[in-house]
Amino acid sequence: MTNSNRLLMGIIGGAHGIKGEVRITPYTQDPEAIAAYGPLETDRPGLTVTITNLRVQKTVVVARLKGVADRNAAELLNGVSLFVDRSRLPDTEDEDDFYHADLLGLQARLEDGTVIGTVTAIPNFNAGDLIEIRNSQSGDTYLYPFTKAVVPAIHIEQGYLTIVAPTETEWGEEEEPN
Repeated sequence: MTNSNRLLMGIIGGAHGIKGEVRITPYTQDPEAIAAYGPLETDRPGLTVTITNLRVQKTVVVARLKGVADRNAAELLNGVSLFVDRSRLPDTEDEDDFYHADLLGLQARLEDGTVIGTVTAIPNFNAGDLIEIRNSQSGDTYLYPFTKAVVPAIHIEQGYLTIVAPTETEWGEEEEPN
């Protein structure tokens, strides 16, 4: 059962070393901020995780967790999702600030108002955020760069955002000669 008031903050990966440290892929703007929220809820019933120490290492943080003292215990946490209740996060400061979770489920429209689908994810494959739109009629999924040029307007209260689809030449594909 999912709780819509919980926001995904990161996912625990494999163990790091032999002293119980784990690698965490954080979904916070500042990777070290994942430790600032205190105990984190997980997707495992009854399990709460507290980060006692961490350091940034490339695209992950290496963390020591309360009660995890060896590699075997750390390996058991591989794949655990870490959540924080929405009420523990600060309010956004202006209209251009939002949490990715606020976008999930929004209707995606073209500039002329044509509905092209629903926002289903905001993936990042280490080359910048993308916005994933699923067409409800065909079931097809489309990925767009999540930039101001491609997503110029976000209307969370009204339940939609605007997509300006890049042309093939904007995607970097060569034009065919005349």
